[in-house]
Amino acid sequence: MRFDIAKDGSGLVYEIRQIVIVANKLKEYGIEVTWENIGDPINKGEKIPEWMKEVLIEILRNDLSYGYCPTKGVDETREFLADRVNKMGHVQITPEDIIFFNGLGDAIARAYSAIRVDARIIMPEPTYSTHLLAEVLHASFPPNTYRMNPYRDWAPDIRELEQKVRSYKSIVGILVINPDNPTGFVHSPETLQQIVKIAREYDLFLIFDETYINIVYNGKSTVSLSDIIEDVPGISMKGISKEFPWPGSRCGWMEVYNVHKDEKFERYFNTIVNQKMSEVCSTTLPQMAIPKIITHPEYKKYQESRIRHYERLSNIAYNSLKDVPYLIVNRSNGAFYMSVVFNEASLNDRQTLPIKQPEIRQYVEKLVSERIEYDKRFVYYLLGSTGICVVPLTSFFTSVPGFRMTLLDRDADKFEYVMKTLAEKTVEYIESAH
Repeated sequence: MRFDIAKDGSGLVYEIRQIVIVANKLKEYGIEVTWENIGDPINKGEKIPEWMKEVLIEILRNDLSYGYCPTKGVDETREFLADRVNKMGHVQITPEDIIFFNGLGDAIARAYSAIRVDARIIMPEPTYSTHLLAEVLHASFPPNTYRMNPYRDWAPDIRELEQKVRSYKSIVGILVINPDNPTGFVHSPETLQQIVKIAREYDLFLIFDETYINIVYNGKSTVSLSDIIEDVPGISMKGISKEFPWPGSRCGWMEVYNVHKDEKFERYFNTIVNQKMSEVCSTTLPQMAIPKIITHPEYKKYQESRIRHYERLSNIAYNSLKDVPYLIVNRSNGAFYMSVVFNEASLNDRQTLPIKQPEIRQYVEKLVSERIEYDKRFVYYLLGSTGICVVPLTSFFTSVPGFRMTLLDRDADKFEYVMKTLAEKTVEYIESAH
């Protein structure tokens, strides 16, 4: 090429998917992989109920489900969603304040790409990879972050957040993921109100990723951004991938609050809408399904059953790992992820796990011969030795070593066996070089 055409940041890796390449290679050698990397309830065996399938069949009989919809989304669905927000009474929106995308990944990419290159969003650390990649690609520079503290149940460091907002004038917005991915932390209403207060004081806008807002358990509770935002400009990102669950629908949306109260924020939102027009619209059929599924008489009972299952698995995982001496383990209380941290200085580049099959051992040893993070090294040995596939925590833009796993297995007994194996192998790995 005449000159280098790739933007800085194009070398970033989406480790949640990248680890699949390694795992599939090991499958060729006969390894049975236990997938704990990707938050896809369907691939983990969740069965979609017949009543939900019947709703979709009914929509398929409607010719309108095969056509374009308005750029911002199906009118009836946006009216339905706006009405749900307005009934709470804390902030008022219209259907025009809602815009649909082809999954939240698309919404996230649009939200960050519409921001000026020299303006930054401060995000939690660790943070979900899609937000991280979008922020880095938009600015070609590492992100500003505020720490989620594993020594305080993953609670955010509000003091650090305010200090950075005050010090870095380039910060224009704050990202909150609630419940959090990758940690499973559920933000308290009081903490969220503190974040809103910071945004108001420093004239920022808020992005709340609320993908899992209705998946909270273990007696915890939280609030939506619409409940507390008052007069601050903000965006709530929501979707049906994990809640219905229908990840293959690629259907997510933004709810934009107080868009007309700030001229700069309104111009930013209009930029997103104008970009969306170039795509014409997002997929029609999933949008048409949202009001029908949410209002179905079986929906609430179905969701409650799913949440009870995630709660059970969160406690199995916590009880299996909490007494491992080399780990910092916090109970997950929302979404269906759990992040575990290694104690400081417990990892090094001499630790191994036994791998019986020579081809697999050689493959793993080749992978770890490169200069890689210590937790990634552990993940490769764990995968080669047991077939358990987790994600290194450092891939979520943090220097804290650990791993993220899912809470999605439909077989609780099998999941408990996997957790006990994980606990045993963690000890074996760390003590192999001590």
